[in-house]
Amino acid sequence: MALTPSTMLALGTKAPDFQLPDVVSGQTISLATFAGKQALLVMFICRHCPFVKHVQAQLAKIGQDYEGEDVGIVAISSNYVKSHPEDAPELLKLMAIGLGFNFPYCYDATQEVAKAYNAACTPDFFVFDSQLELVYRGQLDDSRPSNDKPVTGKDLRAAIDAVLAGQPVNPVQIPSIGCNIKWKPGNEPSY
Repeated sequence: MALTPSTMLALGTKAPDFQLPDVVSGQTISLATFAGKQALLVMFICRHCPFVKHVQAQLAKIGQDYEGEDVGIVAISSNYVKSHPEDAPELLKLMAIGLGFNFPYCYDATQEVAKAYNAACTPDFFVFDSQLELVYRGQLDDSRPSNDKPVTGKDLRAAIDAVLAGQPVNPVQIPSIGCNIKWKPGNEPSY
């Protein structure tokens, strides 16, 4: 397992639009799905990655804890399923249902959405404000599969809470780290 850090996309970047199928409902999800939200969390995750497995219960809890708040949440998997069949949409659906995700979990078959967001690893987190400008890209918290620190989601939650409170997000942000996105051969990004 290769450790890959987030690219740390420039703060202030506008959220790229997308149109992706939700693996559970089959509905098409786009930025318009979250129109008018005060905050938007976009997460690039997958099913097989040990870093995602380590935090997946916390991701479900974040969805539950912010239900009823003015936050849009979407998870996206962009892994190439021919090399990683455990990340196929039908298995992502089982993951979402099993964990009780209350937010859309989309599959990015072309990998173009991952490229648009400069997503590099799983998990990779992006928080946008009401103007769809990037205010946070970084780690969930400082827990890793091998360091025995509790999974709290404190860094990501602090960013979301700041946006909801109309406060600036701390610009000191630590990159997320995880497995690299599994790119289709010849489709690897240049970032």
